[in-house]
Amino acid sequence: MNLTPTEYGTGDATYNAAGGEDGIRRLVNCFYDEMRDNPDYQRIWGWHPEDKTTDNGSKALSRDKLASFLCGWMGGPKRYQEKYGGINIPHAHKHLSITDVERDMWLSCMSFALSQQGYPEAFQKYLIEQLSRPAQMVTNTCAANYK
Repeated sequence: MNLTPTEYGTGDATYNAAGGEDGIRRLVNCFYDEMRDNPDYQRIWGWHPEDKTTDNGSKALSRDKLASFLCGWMGGPKRYQEKYGGINIPHAHKHLSITDVERDMWLSCMSFALSQQGYPEAFQKYLIEQLSRPAQMVTNTCAANYK
């Protein structure tokens, strides 16, 4: 799907451009694999919980939550709501001391994962711009809690 940046945010266009749920799960797996494997992201990798009984260090719950959230956020099915209920992204992260440094780590890791998906450059840029907004809201919320 080759849309213009102004078309991405319309209806389910972003979800479809990302490859639907399967594409989003591939993106999220690449994102978490990079976070796990790249020493630059170890601090934020360590913040993601894992279920020690079923996870084997893969952080499967964190992967599922992000993929489920992104499905709905990109205009597709509301998987997060169906599985986990409502979410307030800044509130869910307020227990962490996220600064601009960690925000930029997260966005950099996501940029890498996006670059590995074969998405058009305009789509990658669009997603990073869109993801920067909630990332900044999280940073602002965390900063207010740690003053």
